[in-house]
Amino acid sequence: MEKSSEIRTGRHCVFAMHVHLVFVTKYRKNIFQKEHLDYMKELFEKLLANFEAELAEFNGESNHVHLLVNYPPKVCVSKLVNALKGTSSRMLKEKFPELKKHYWKNALWSPSYFAGSCGGAPLSIVKQYIESQDTPH
Repeated sequence: MEKSSEIRTGRHCVFAMHVHLVFVTKYRKNIFQKEHLDYMKELFEKLLANFEAELAEFNGESNHVHLLVNYPPKVCVSKLVNALKGTSSRMLKEKFPELKKHYWKNALWSPSYFAGSCGGAPLSIVKQYIESQDTPH
């Protein structure tokens, strides 16, 4: 699969799919420091490579993180999220044992997450483009 910043190609498709993900700590506890976020960025980049996905942007605060992920159409967002949250929770606990006191029932992340599709033209422009097609009579 070829990689570029905008449009990517697979064997039978051309795509530009991005999802904005937000993961929140359990009970919104303020536990992350810069070193935790730096480690998570590297970890997420490695994990996403297994899905042929790319981390386009990453940042966070003391109780949540934001990811902008460029992913291929064969990847299910919920499976991607499960892998990212599960592995990061386990690896953070191993790398930073002091975080264990903040885990509730062995979970770092809240079970919920935000996922929003993004990139490309706004919906209003896409709708206008589809409506303007030269339909045969």
